[in-house]
Amino acid sequence: MPLKQLLTLLLAFYITGCVSMTTDRLAANLSSAMLNQTDPEIVRSGAPAYLLLIDSLIEGDPEEQGLLYAGTRLYGAYAGGLVTDPDRKQGLTSKALDYAGRGLCPETEELCQSMREPYDVFYASLMETDEDEIEGIYLYATSWAGWIQAHSDDWNAVADLPKAKAMLEWVVEREPAYDNGRAQLYLGVIDSQVPPSLGGKPEIGRSHFESAITFSNERDLMVKVEYARHYARLVFDQALHDRLLNEVVEADPVSPGLTLSNIMAQQQAAELLQDDYF
Repeated sequence: MPLKQLLTLLLAFYITGCVSMTTDRLAANLSSAMLNQTDPEIVRSGAPAYLLLIDSLIEGDPEEQGLLYAGTRLYGAYAGGLVTDPDRKQGLTSKALDYAGRGLCPETEELCQSMREPYDVFYASLMETDEDEIEGIYLYATSWAGWIQAHSDDWNAVADLPKAKAMLEWVVEREPAYDNGRAQLYLGVIDSQVPPSLGGKPEIGRSHFESAITFSNERDLMVKVEYARHYARLVFDQALHDRLLNEVVEADPVSPGLTLSNIMAQQQAAELLQDDYF
């Protein structure tokens, strides 16, 4: 079915009441349908319809936090795993970050105002943020990290990475297993960028990767891929690198909320095993 017809049909069901669920539930189901898909190409070609639909729902209820957070997840997942064009990735991550901010900032005005302030001011405000805002803090932090990565040629963007990292650490300190340990995964990547010879502390990154594996009960295969890609390659540990990637290739990728990510992890693992890094 052409994209335009699919979108029209979905909107028709929504408008006429044939879909007997709240808009929040519909948005959650859209995210679930994408993240549980077993064929990345289906998602790659069909995701624009999901994105347009979530945009339309948010336009109809622009202050609904649940919709804004669903939009954050959808745009972030699409940009992070299914788009390679740098310009498109920048636009999509900007949309995810915008939705995250619109969902979080009405509840945390002081924190959002401090984001453009020096780090010490921002950090003090973050420490005063209520723990009930953990979902918003997490989504904003991950969206911010994705946006920074997409704008890595902009030093002003890269300069914000310590703030995004502080938000992820805030989440981990309060709920280490949040989102199956995905906050730990982000921190593992961030802390595995600089080798020890240049002052880096990759063992902190390794600790986060190991925690992410534990908290996901080894179901999140992307953790092992990033562990191999960032930590094992940084410290030139081929044995660890190959073990992690072979475990990914041999695993069952089907897991609620992680299936799409896991299948892409297996594809990436196979590619990493074939190159001549070591």
